[in-house]
Amino acid sequence: MTSRRSFLAGLATLALPRLSWADAGSPVCLAAARTAAGHALHGIDRLGQSIFALPLPARGHAAAGHPTAALAVAFARRPGTFALVIDCVRGVEIARLTPPEGRQFNGHGTFSADGAILYTSEVVARTSEGRIGLWDGETLARIGEWASGGIGPHDVKRTPEGGLIIANGGIVTDPADRTKLNIASMRPNLTQLGADGGILAQADLTGMAQNSIRHLALAGDGGVAFAMQWEGDPADSVPLLGLWPAGRAPILCPAPETEAPRMRGYAGSIARSAEGEIAITSPKGGVVQVFDADGLFLATHERGDICGIAAAPEGGFLATDGSGGVLALTSRGITPLARSAVAWDNHLIALDHGPA
Repeated sequence: MTSRRSFLAGLATLALPRLSWADAGSPVCLAAARTAAGHALHGIDRLGQSIFALPLPARGHAAAGHPTAALAVAFARRPGTFALVIDCVRGVEIARLTPPEGRQFNGHGTFSADGAILYTSEVVARTSEGRIGLWDGETLARIGEWASGGIGPHDVKRTPEGGLIIANGGIVTDPADRTKLNIASMRPNLTQLGADGGILAQADLTGMAQNSIRHLALAGDGGVAFAMQWEGDPADSVPLLGLWPAGRAPILCPAPETEAPRMRGYAGSIARSAEGEIAITSPKGGVVQVFDADGLFLATHERGDICGIAAAPEGGFLATDGSGGVLALTSRGITPLARSAVAWDNHLIALDHGPA
């Protein structure tokens, strides 16, 4: 729900002409960060510089950028109960969304291609059953919800056809302290929803049910690449990257035996570059691994506490680390671009509007 106070305060802002991302300095990515003074959502330009920083009430996780207007929705670290809608030009909070009673936001969301609907990843707190919240992109009122098709949804991406692909992590968690309650019986899956919320396709990981599907990157063939976090025996080195080609079964993409353990069973984020390379990061291992479009391993690069990653406008990737670094990255290596006096959080969210 939208709080009454923030809704009324935001009405005047909503009535103003919506300014473009160019008016906000043409950021290419959004990222949450923290300092000793608190938490903020930043806009990052193509050179890795923070061009705005807007306060958050607590630690952020991911964000969603409106496709045309300079509006961002910053989601609480999961499980959370706030999603802050921010005018990135005027630097004002338009609304603070809260899920219905008994629900929690789960860290991610996305707008429809025309910005008319905001989709939010949510769980029923008591059971971790997945929901996708639907919010009007103009009024920010809640207008409905869909079942996510699984337990513990996290990332959600919009498909070119107007539907959604959801990473259902499969883990039931305690709503208060995030204790994992069903590791032995968890069932992660990928679910594709149509524009009406109906399930078009689903896929699970036969024989790999303890590999929680967490994050997604759309592929150029209508499929999706997905990053996983291993909940099984820590001594096992399992694939943490998978591909789900349209109309086919998922394909797991292992790194070489010498490289796989360096991820420490944890892929924190994923992105696909314009050239088709796919990168997954591990802040636990302090590494990023790069694969080609078919999931064949290309390289491992070391960088302490690296996690956020997104496609860069000119090709390759942008990445962030917990020491304030913003990096350019390809399969050939890492080039530092900028450093800010912040600790970047988990995700770097590319704005798909391109420079205005």
